[in-house]
Amino acid sequence: MEVVIVGAGLAGSEAAYYLLKKGIKVILYEMKPNKFSPAHKNPNFAELVCSNTFGSIEITNASGLLKKEMEIFDSIVLKAAKISYVPAGNALAVDRKLFSEFITQTLKSFPNLTVINEEFYNIKEFINSNKPIIISTGPLTSEKLFNNLKSIIKKEYLYFFDAISPIVDAFSIDYTKGFWASRYQQNSNDYFNCILTKEEYDNFYNELINAQTVEFKEFERDVYFEGCLPIEEMAKRGYKTLLYGPMKPVGLIDPNTNKRPYAVVQLRKENKEGSMLSLVGFQTKMKYQEQARVLRLIPALRNAEFVRFGSIHKNIFIQSNYVLSKYLNLREHRNIFFAGQITGVEGYIASAATGIIAAINALRYLKNQDLIEFPPNTIMGALVNYITTKEGELQPINPVWNIIPDYTDFKHLSKEEKKKEIAKKSLEILENLKKNFDL
Repeated sequence: MEVVIVGAGLAGSEAAYYLLKKGIKVILYEMKPNKFSPAHKNPNFAELVCSNTFGSIEITNASGLLKKEMEIFDSIVLKAAKISYVPAGNALAVDRKLFSEFITQTLKSFPNLTVINEEFYNIKEFINSNKPIIISTGPLTSEKLFNNLKSIIKKEYLYFFDAISPIVDAFSIDYTKGFWASRYQQNSNDYFNCILTKEEYDNFYNELINAQTVEFKEFERDVYFEGCLPIEEMAKRGYKTLLYGPMKPVGLIDPNTNKRPYAVVQLRKENKEGSMLSLVGFQTKMKYQEQARVLRLIPALRNAEFVRFGSIHKNIFIQSNYVLSKYLNLREHRNIFFAGQITGVEGYIASAATGIIAAINALRYLKNQDLIEFPPNTIMGALVNYITTKEGELQPINPVWNIIPDYTDFKHLSKEEKKKEIAKKSLEILENLKKNFDL
């Protein structure tokens, strides 16, 4: 029995490790070192392209809980992180070189691993096959594979993702500083409109055009296009550019004054529960601390807690909510699985976690067993549930608390205590899942 894995990043390495330990033959396609993407330089597996940190280790942080969940399934990424650990306070940071070397050497020590250093792109051969394959090629998937994926995934469900807007915690918004309405539809509550007076807009505008921004990486140089300019770049074109763009008040009447505001920032629900709200049209290259500082000049966002900051970068990902099942395989071709950032999760640890889930279900598919849906009241399950069920356009998501359904039994607890209880329950659920299904 064998499984083909394409891409030896964090997700592909995690998937390979799980399957190799189970005695399954793994054919791992990795085009390095014969061919490198614009971002990759290291020939080893699991190369860390951007930051060398995996986020918080605190269990009251969603990313910290995700790490604990992955440890239940013997994550190779977390093993490597502990071996290559460098001090970083409450964050898990690593020595990049040692990290990737450990994963590469560990995987290559398995006799049931075959590595093929070629660019894989002929996905069509798996359409009429029962052989399971896991595509884990990341946000810089090669052009040949991208074009071949179009043959099995409708073009509109395969995206070049160039921009994301910040997302804020809905419970941190000052709702007295705005109103719910859609343009020209005053009875609609689809958007919360943060209002600004001329003086407030002037202050916001001046700080925005002078804010510190992140420099582009070499492989990001060509990402700008007119439809998704950074908010600060738009502002630099002139004082009124934003007033005719994402901050235009046209078609909106403040029910408290019966007048049109001078400027608005619209917030849109990011999930069904409405616990996360994204800033419409506010893609940005401001540094994270600058985003927090400048965006909190908007009165309704004065005390905003940011679930995710905005950015501009070059990514390839699929609209998983239209094409993937909760088992991370294609709905129309059940033997073709996906893992990593190409699915619409964001960040190292979330990518690696989907590698575990895809491997578990690829193995069960291989054995003709029922596939497993990870419970949505765990971070692992919530991530997959979010990317496969979100209504409308999918934007990549990090592990955050807001994607886990609220536990009504815990509403009497403080925020921190509630997180601890959710974490405890989550780990119990996954321990039982592993035991009951011999995972």
